[in-house]
Amino acid sequence: MTARRPDDAAASSGDERDTRDMTDSSSTLLERIRDLDLTVLGMRFARMWRRSLQLRVVTSTLALSMGVILTIAFMLQSQMAAQLLSTKLDAAVEQAGRLRVTVEAQIAATDEGTSEQSRLDQARSALGERGIASDGESVHAGTFDPILVVPDQTGRGQVVSPADSQVPPELQSLVQRGRVAFQYVTVDFRGERAKALIIGTPTDSSIPGLELYLVYPLIAEEQTLGIMRGIVATAGLAIIVLSAAIAWMVARQVVLPVRQAASIAQRFANGHLKERMVIRGEDDVARLAMAFNDMAQSLSDQITQLEEFGDLQKRFTSDVSHELRTPLTTVRMAADIISDSAGDLDPPTKRAVELLESELDRFESLLTDLLEVSRHDAGMAELSVTALDVRGAVEDAVSTVSHIAESAGVQVELDMPAEPVVAEVDSRRVERILRNLVANALDHSESKPVRVTLRGSEAALAVSVRDHGVGLKPGEESLVFNRFWRADPSRVRRSGGTGLGLAIALEDAKLHGGRLDCWGSPGEGSCFRLTIPRRHGGTLTSSPLPLTPEDEARLVSTGSPTPLDRVPGTEEARS
Repeated sequence: MTARRPDDAAASSGDERDTRDMTDSSSTLLERIRDLDLTVLGMRFARMWRRSLQLRVVTSTLALSMGVILTIAFMLQSQMAAQLLSTKLDAAVEQAGRLRVTVEAQIAATDEGTSEQSRLDQARSALGERGIASDGESVHAGTFDPILVVPDQTGRGQVVSPADSQVPPELQSLVQRGRVAFQYVTVDFRGERAKALIIGTPTDSSIPGLELYLVYPLIAEEQTLGIMRGIVATAGLAIIVLSAAIAWMVARQVVLPVRQAASIAQRFANGHLKERMVIRGEDDVARLAMAFNDMAQSLSDQITQLEEFGDLQKRFTSDVSHELRTPLTTVRMAADIISDSAGDLDPPTKRAVELLESELDRFESLLTDLLEVSRHDAGMAELSVTALDVRGAVEDAVSTVSHIAESAGVQVELDMPAEPVVAEVDSRRVERILRNLVANALDHSESKPVRVTLRGSEAALAVSVRDHGVGLKPGEESLVFNRFWRADPSRVRRSGGTGLGLAIALEDAKLHGGRLDCWGSPGEGSCFRLTIPRRHGGTLTSSPLPLTPEDEARLVSTGSPTPLDRVPGTEEARS
């Protein structure tokens, strides 16, 4: 018995662990291969195919190269095979003529008293073995096996030498009609299955109807064709690889500038206005880079001008609103003094004083809005957040514009939950948003009811103001929040708006981290929806209220809240 040393045991344990690790790795790899989803792979390849011009160029080049190479290889093989067989056939026909004379002479030299089988065997042995002629010279047609056949003429059966040889009946039929014929067949040539050429010719000997057949194996020709196919395959593979490399390099030279232009354009769109393409050479790509840089420079200059103009406009709005405050106060004081003694004035003067006070109120409202806009532009607007029941703010906003609804003969319908809807908001700003929305709806309701709806979810609350008036034309939903924009300038505004109400409402909604969305259709009215988080700084992902009729139908059928998609003129709040 041989004792094992501890070192041997340790080594054995290590080998076992390595074997187990290799087995585990192999099984894991096989599991990963089995888990591969062909559909996912196909989708990934399709995505790469759509996104990569370089991949499409290289793949197309490979496919075309492979098609050309396969066509050329087929033509070469066909031509070479035809040439080899033609050369083989010509040599075999020539050799068959000479060997026929040899057979005729050998048959004439044999004793006619011997059997036909013996005479055929002697004649066949005179033709030599393995394609070597009896005079020792190599036969240029290649190795062959001779077959002598005497057809059945007297009912005794045909005689064949060698006795176990067989000749295709079609070929034998042609030879019996006195023709030199040939046929390509697959035969058992000296223990191997091989394609062969059989030449048959009639003879003029003392044995009536004697036929000579020579079996030429095409082994050498098959080997030659195999070598040729290998050479063509190797050359074709090399050409395909080189074509792929060339296509890759050429496509890369074209695609790289395009990718660079796309990357720079993306960075340019993100605000990096100094990004430019590198110009190399004077070719088409260089001209593309020059044109791209000129375009980028022109856009940069225009954007800079627009920014400067915007800053100037903001400063002008701020300066004008502040500078007008003092003269407006003075004019207001003078108007109040005149109004106090209005009883002593004649009717025309008294009416003029009333118009002066009305326009001063409108002017003061415009100045207040301008000051609010300037604060938003300067980033100085602040929230005074408190937790309160938003239902009160909705009721206060509707109550503020109730006189407008009475003068227009429009009914305002309130749809609010019975339980409190508490949220952390600035009540003054929320009330101002809703007041502007309801007043705007009253101006465009065409005397049809206006519905104000409040709903809340765990994360957000929403208030929608829906009218069934003139509605909005396609594209106008992205313009209603612009400053001083009006859908129909000739329309009478009962609310006496300044044209800044919706713009300020949008800024107030953004200040809450919320959204102000708009939908409208001609003849169907419009809907404005305010969505804000219930907790200050929260994130909005959906709204408890629908915006469009499609959203409303989806809410009725599924009961799920409306996803917040990007709407022109609004931004999604992120905490």
